[in-house]
Amino acid sequence: MADIVNLRTARKQKARADKDAKASENRVFFGRTKAEKLKEAAEKARAEKHVEAHKRED
Repeated sequence: MADIVNLRTARKQKARADKDAKASENRVFFGRTKAEKLKEAAEKARAEKHVEAHKRED
C-alpha cells in the first residue's frame, strides 16, 4: 500500500523549501560582507571629494 500523505502539509513543506531556495539564491546574489560595503562607501566618498575639488567656482 501507498503511504497516506496530508496534502496541506505537503504543500506547506514544498512552499518552505521553495522559500529557502529563493533565500539562498538572494544571499549569493545580493549578499556582501560588511568590509565590502565599507570599502565601496569609502571609494564613493573619495571619488565625490575628488570631483568636488576640481569644480570651478563662478
